[in-house]
Formats: sequence, C-alpha cells, structure tokens
Amino acid sequence: MISVPVTNTILVVDDEPIARENLTHVLRQEGYTIFVAQSGEEAIDLMERQEVNLVITDLRMKGKDGLAVLAETKRLWPAAEILMVTGYASLNNAVESMSKGAYYYLAKPLNIKELKAIVVKALEKSTMQQELHRLRRHISKTSGSSRIIGQSSKIQALREQISQIAQLDCNVLIIGETGTGKELVARTIHELSSRAEKRIVAFNCGAFTEDLISNELFGHEQGAFTGAEKAKKGLLECAQGGTVFFDEVGELSLGMQVKLLRVLQERTLMRVGGSDEISVDFRVLAATNRNLKEAAEDGSFRNDLYYRLDVITVLVPPLVERRNDIPLLVNHFLQKYAEPAHAPPRLSPIAAEILKGYQYPGNVRELENIVQRILITCREETIEPHHLPDDLGQDALIVPNAKENTWPTLEEYQKKYIIEVLDEVEGKRSEAAKILGIDRVSLWRKIKKYGLGNPDIE
Repeated sequence: MISVPVTNTILVVDDEPIARENLTHVLRQEGYTIFVAQSGEEAIDLMERQEVNLVITDLRMKGKDGLAVLAETKRLWPAAEILMVTGYASLNNAVESMSKGAYYYLAKPLNIKELKAIVVKALEKSTMQQELHRLRRHISKTSGSSRIIGQSSKIQALREQISQIAQLDCNVLIIGETGTGKELVARTIHELSSRAEKRIVAFNCGAFTEDLISNELFGHEQGAFTGAEKAKKGLLECAQGGTVFFDEVGELSLGMQVKLLRVLQERTLMRVGGSDEISVDFRVLAATNRNLKEAAEDGSFRNDLYYRLDVITVLVPPLVERRNDIPLLVNHFLQKYAEPAHAPPRLSPIAAEILKGYQYPGNVRELENIVQRILITCREETIEPHHLPDDLGQDALIVPNAKENTWPTLEEYQKKYIIEVLDEVEGKRSEAAKILGIDRVSLWRKIKKYGLGNPDIE
C-alpha cells in the first residue's frame, strides 16, 4: 500500500473568543498549522485565498452560520473535511450537518481526547481524497482532452494541440467566436498542465469598471477606500502557482492593459492602497473573439501586451466549420439534460440534417440551448423536425442536387447521413454508431441494406 503523507492545515471558526482560543491552543500543541476566523464570512474569505484540509466550525454564528461555511468549504476545497461544533446539540442539527457533508458532529464542552482522535481520522480521510483527485487528474492526462467533444479533423487537431501546449507552461491566447468553448479549452489546458494541483482563476474582463477590475485582480489594503475594513488578496494572488484565465481580454481599457503588462513583466503586483511589492507566479491563458493583432496595429490594444499574451495561439473553430460533430454534441447534451429516470430521445436523420444545416451564430452554446428546448417539447423516443424550435428555420435543411418539386425519401436522407458519418470517422463503426445513436448491430443492418460496402469488414 502506498504511504500518503497527511496534510495538516486546519481552519478554526468560532465567534466566541474563549472557545476559539482554547481550541486553537490544543491543536497547535499537536503540531498542526492553524488558521483562525471569528465569523463565517471571514472563514469563507480566507478559504478563497488559502487551501485547508480540515475546518472545525461552530454551528450557530451571526451572519453566515456553520452550514454556510460547510457548503463553501465543499465548493472551494472538495477534499477538505468539516467538523461541526455546537453548544446547542440536537439530533436534527446532527442529521442535517452530516447529510450536507460534515465528517463529524461534536457537542460543547468538547472532550479533548475525543477531539484529537477525530481530527487525526478526518485529516487522514482528507488526504486520501486529495490523492484520489490526483489519480483522477493523472487518468485525465493519460486519456487526453476528452471533454472536447467531436470527431471532425479540426477538433482532433485541437485536442492534440491542447495536449502538447499544456506541458509548455507558457502564456496562450485562445481565439474563437462567442460560444465556441474557449473557457473549456482553457480549463482543459490547466487540468493537463503541471499546475493542475493549484487553482485556475477565471476573470471576465468585460464585466467590470476599471476601478473594480483593479480591486478584483490586485486586491486592496486595509483603509484603501471607504469600506475597506481589512486587507484582501486579489484574484492574481489567489492563483499563486496556478493559472489565470482572462476571458474577453480584448475589452480591457488601455490603462488596465498597462497595469497587467507590468505584472506579467515583473512578476510582482501591488495591492490597491499598498506600497509593498508582492511576488506572484501564475500562467496566463487569455481568450478573445476580437482580432487582437489588428487591434494592436490600430492602437486599440497595446502591442507589447499582445505579444506577452500571444506566445502560442489556439484557434477554436466555429460550429459551422465542424457540422458533422453536431449529432455527437446533440447526443452529449441529451444525456446531460435528460430526466434521470428516462432514457433520452434519439435524433432522427432528418432532424439531424436540419440541425447540421443551421448557421449557429451562438455556436455550441446556442446548440446546447436548442437541445434543452427540444427536451421540453419532445416526449417521444425520436426527435423529429416538428420537435425542433420554430425559429431554427426548416429551410436550414439543404438538399444537394434537389430539383424543383423533387424531394428525397426518408431512406435517401438516412443513407446520405450514414455515409457522411462513416466518412467523418474514417469508417470506424463503433464511433459511427455512437454518433448515430444506434447500436453496432443496427448500423450493420443499415450498411447491408443500403449497400455501403461489406458490413462484416470494419
């Protein structure tokens, strides 16, 4: 059995000073690294900047209570365990805490011997959870960029590029239309990189004013402005050792571009209202739907920042350039959004052709919304054209070589569709059957029926 070292960072949360200090004293004597918060709000703020392995929190506190701390702990640090402590012990409280993910429920006054034993076991479980996450990430790395769905040549090339550049630890500029999945590409690069153990912090550059961007990215010192009652780390500090994803980076003002450029050059930052330089280490992934090269040439985007970001460029193709991936994406979204107790409907060949013929100004994001709407209207086993949204446009179906008043039969549509899918996957029957939403035996019968080659030869 592999020996896994136990990590020992504990956060103590209690609004009673004496209880907080006593518990902290006991745990520090055991050699643990202790962080302290006197409210739920302070605990959550600390966890946004600092990884913890165990949280020991009071249940009843003003503002955000212990259950709120529990929920945020599970969101921010899924491998961490939570011990719930209260002076108002009850069966209902215990059941609710345990059902929401607490490792143990303790009543005050605490039995110190019991507490020490529970802390040891909780930290061991947290460490095993961390190891499980590491193993899952390792499996993800060995299996490639499997979350990027599609079999088209452009998507296969994209997956290969992601796998290669993930290991280079350089800045990457991800270019693509709105809704193509640029953030998914960025998160996949991070998960396959050597920085995967640390956080990826995403920031939308077009969603804030310049003052708010400075505060969010760089943080602030106590008293920096009205309401700044305590110092706060910015997102760039929170990403220490990890990755920062700048979405819509082309929307940054020129003034903000200067500040960001300085951070990337010097690898240091200064909080709002501060005077001390803080060293930072993170990888930058930036995304835009603008042509930043043209913007740099016309002066609307700084040339020097552009070259800092564009060490490697990743182009995410629009959906219209990979139409044969649409049935596979539809099947993915059908599985994702179908009611748990019901098998998702299958896509008919004609409905698939209509979906493939649409222009998708919103790209994959729009296709995902369309599938969700289809699931509301379709209660049958097969999705037919009348289940598709009215605004999709039935004229999206393009019939090559169709003469006036001459319409192909359903079988002709089906044959054409199967040929296209087989051609796209280079004749691989298993992949074709998955895209078509049928089993290999059914595909074998159709290949034989339509005379598409020897059905017994892969």
